[in-house]
Amino acid sequence: MVAICVDDEPLAVEYTLRQCRLLPEIDEITGFTDAHAALDWISQHPADLCLLDINMPQIDGITLAARIKQKLPGASIIFLTAYKEYAFDAYATHPSGYLLKPVSQEKLAEEVHYIHMQKPEAAVDHIRIRTFGNFDVYVDGIQVAFKLSKAKEILAYLIDKHGSGVARVELFAAIWGDKLYDRRMQKQLDVYIRSLRDTLQEYGISEILEMKKGVLNIKPETFTCDLYRFYAGDSSAVNSFRGEYMSSYSWASITEGFLYNRTIR
Repeated sequence: MVAICVDDEPLAVEYTLRQCRLLPEIDEITGFTDAHAALDWISQHPADLCLLDINMPQIDGITLAARIKQKLPGASIIFLTAYKEYAFDAYATHPSGYLLKPVSQEKLAEEVHYIHMQKPEAAVDHIRIRTFGNFDVYVDGIQVAFKLSKAKEILAYLIDKHGSGVARVELFAAIWGDKLYDRRMQKQLDVYIRSLRDTLQEYGISEILEMKKGVLNIKPETFTCDLYRFYAGDSSAVNSFRGEYMSSYSWASITEGFLYNRTIR
């Protein structure tokens, strides 16, 4: 993994760099004492992991995390801070970890290992769907590129429903909220569904989606998914859940809360 560390204290940056260079999962680590410089760097050098202080001048770590997510939606965030009272606000950015300073090598290694296990490089299945963190689909380790973001969200919602049939009007209400489901929007929904089906066919995985008489559902037996393995009690899937579930979609918060409650019992 490519990682960055951002902290306004130079000694803290050096300490974190030394820790990270001992971790086998991290291939490259770059440190910054200026948040603006870090943002400029990731524009040219996409990072997999960002270790951020919170209490910093100019741009605080929580704001920085949000800006990083805009540029790199798939990047994982670990906050390293001396202040536990920021935890609630930090959770809004869906971090993968929140560690209190001084951070032990053992704790950092544990968090980085969990993140590494979620990366697509570890995929061995033909069709793999990741829901913990951002929603993504991989075919033989290659990430599927959806032409329309709403088409991708439709698939995400169907995955969340775990194979249950979803009528078009329910699908529309979940994704578009209070908008009126009029003739114009029905046609727009048709465009997104058609785009989704075209993308799945392009990647040779059209078998994961079924549509009969306007009702859509996915076929869970045709792919592997971290969410479904979690439901099945797979310990590796349970351990890989770090509080983030389909982070880009507001409707996913209900399932995210359910998963979180299951992990703290």
